[in-house]
Amino acid sequence: MAAETVDGSALAGRALAAAGARHMFGVVGIPVTSLASRAAAAGVRFLAFRNEQSAGYAAAAYGFLTGSPGLLLTVSGPGCVHGLAGLSHATANAWPLLMVSGSCDQADAGRGDFQELDQIAATKPFAKLAVKATTIADIPRLVFQALAAAVSGRPGGCYLDIPSDVLHQTLPESEAADLIAAAAADSAASNPSPPKQKPLNEGIEKAADLLRRAERPLVVIGKGAAYARAEEAIRKLVDTTGIPFLPTPMGKGVVPDSHPLSATAARSLAIGQCDVALVVGARLNWLLHFGEPPKWSKDVKFILVDVCEEEIELRKPHVGIVGDAKRVIELINREIKDNPFCLARSHPWVEAITKKAKDNVVKMEAQLAKDVVPFNFMTPLRIIRDAILAEGSPAPIVVSEGANTMDVGRAVLVQNEPRTRLDAGTWGTMGVGLGYCIAAAVAEPERLVVAVEGDSGFGFSAMEVETLVRYQLPVVVIVFNNNGVYGGDRRGPDEITGPFKDDPAPTSFVPAAGYHKMMEAFGGKGYLVETPDELKSALSESFRARKPAIINCIIDPYAGAESGRMQHKN
Repeated sequence: MAAETVDGSALAGRALAAAGARHMFGVVGIPVTSLASRAAAAGVRFLAFRNEQSAGYAAAAYGFLTGSPGLLLTVSGPGCVHGLAGLSHATANAWPLLMVSGSCDQADAGRGDFQELDQIAATKPFAKLAVKATTIADIPRLVFQALAAAVSGRPGGCYLDIPSDVLHQTLPESEAADLIAAAAADSAASNPSPPKQKPLNEGIEKAADLLRRAERPLVVIGKGAAYARAEEAIRKLVDTTGIPFLPTPMGKGVVPDSHPLSATAARSLAIGQCDVALVVGARLNWLLHFGEPPKWSKDVKFILVDVCEEEIELRKPHVGIVGDAKRVIELINREIKDNPFCLARSHPWVEAITKKAKDNVVKMEAQLAKDVVPFNFMTPLRIIRDAILAEGSPAPIVVSEGANTMDVGRAVLVQNEPRTRLDAGTWGTMGVGLGYCIAAAVAEPERLVVAVEGDSGFGFSAMEVETLVRYQLPVVVIVFNNNGVYGGDRRGPDEITGPFKDDPAPTSFVPAAGYHKMMEAFGGKGYLVETPDELKSALSESFRARKPAIINCIIDPYAGAESGRMQHKN
């Protein structure tokens, strides 16, 4: 009787499962269809998408939400190229992801084979590690190596190329088991958990002393702090010291937005006048105005906490601490405990921040209190905010995408729990919405997922509505329909000239498009809403059902601004 054999597809699926993978997102076809099925048989749930870009964005968001690499599976050639969107997005946001692609037969490389592409060269600019299995025996070792690389140091995307001929190679069952066991052992030996870190004492002492002596300290909370599960440590720091805090968009919820020391509504004052800023898990990039005047004081001293030493060297902060955000803040808390201090609520800095925040909130609430019909952005966002807050805990995960929709939503929607906001991120990527929704639904199955999407952002991934229905995921998608990018035709007379002046504007879509009917076409629930009562009813019914739904929310096309808050860039 011949010994049982295992092919490359089955070995890859088993290796991924043995390495701890639980979900994989992708699009099947030549030569990876069997790999998807074999991985599922080994215990890795495969979520089949309609487009590799959306699958890649799902894998990226999954990495952020779980702390484990999201898996993206693509076919060769054009499938790999489509997957670059998710791979690069993950690396830009410092989220762990492993992209696995099939590729052409090695013997036919360079001869114009089916979907031939040098996929290692294509992925290298966007990946921390790009490797190819040249024989079936390479697969387990490279799976473990790539997954470990994705989460080490600054997390990011990695790439594993498995040629078609390798996927079809076979080896005995006993050898397959030995290869996986050896790869697991080697990985454990090479990547001890938790990873060893060099002593932090000097930086910790300097940071604590600088905060203690500061007159106007500020804690800036980035999405890296959310990824690191640093919420308890940061909440303790804020409560113990009385220092105001400012979250970046996806850092919202690490400390609840409702906390009295939140400086979100006093952002300009907080960053413009603070004299010491402890920046945790955030880069001083465009989102934080590069840490430079005129937005920041020229005299501000930065304490930068980052897992990446190169980031510290690039920004040259007053104090730089390389390490895991949770661990570093725990050590700062311990240092402060030995010589405690606390800014009273009557402290001039705290009073200034809280007064400015309250004044701005009062102004915004006055706008939100009005029922404006046809809808502006404020009225439906207030209704959505209240419906989400009424869900209590576990709070829904909010996916926010669009120009005006995302920008206004960031100020209105409230996050009181960590990792409950997903948006365009460091790159300002449009098209992430439905992929994010699917990732959130499988990573956090106990939570409702609510997407608040501009109609342009929604359009990038709209076909994944079918994926929502196929897997019956608890996702409610609210499309802010204002007839196009920024709000339809915003051209001046001098722009409506020439031989194609009768064409629709580059920013225009079909007016009042029936997006809700897309969901109905696949068997989900669709709603068309134009008034506050209609929106409230649709939210109540869809939240209660926890089934795939689209709420097509008609917005006044002149309600928003071109490019949202980025007009100066366009």
